[in-house]
Amino acid sequence: MPLPAGREAAAIQAALREDRLGVAAPVADAYAAAVTAHARLLIALNEQINALEGQVKAHFLAHPDAEIYLSMPGIGAITGARVLAEFGDDPTRYACAKARKNYAGTSPITRASGKVHSVQARFVRNNRLADALQRQAFCALQNSPGARRYYDRQRARDMDYNPALRQLGNRLVGILHGCLKTRTTYSEATAWAHHANPAAA
Repeated sequence: MPLPAGREAAAIQAALREDRLGVAAPVADAYAAAVTAHARLLIALNEQINALEGQVKAHFLAHPDAEIYLSMPGIGAITGARVLAEFGDDPTRYACAKARKNYAGTSPITRASGKVHSVQARFVRNNRLADALQRQAFCALQNSPGARRYYDRQRARDMDYNPALRQLGNRLVGILHGCLKTRTTYSEATAWAHHANPAAA
């Protein structure tokens, strides 16, 4: 027979206020063994992640394009390795910056039919590359004044967060293409010279 509501609540509160909710010793031992096993798995996994990260960094830093990638705002060794791996290192693969942007999926698609005109994001794209470039764009906001101004300008046009970040990523892909083509490292002044004027797009 159930307890009245007031007495049932009091019984629950009393149980919760006890030092602990006791379980049978075999059950407690089983939980302890499971937690210990999970902790050891996590420790081993973290060790393997650290070892893999070290190898990725070593191989990336040995690549002739690494200096250019690392000069870009928002790119560290791991993000740089991801972007380089997805773009590839064939200097003839992308005929122009637009081709690289299209492959990256950062350039928008413009659709027009009659009086209807819309600009949409590309959803058919390399998701691994898109994720790395999104991460780069986000990090670039913290250490590139030019990237920050460019992003803020997109937001001032009533563009939402993700489209503005994607637009910044698109701009950064174009800058990267130019640096790789001319074999020069990133320059904050050169990269954003056109956008230094608030009236410029």
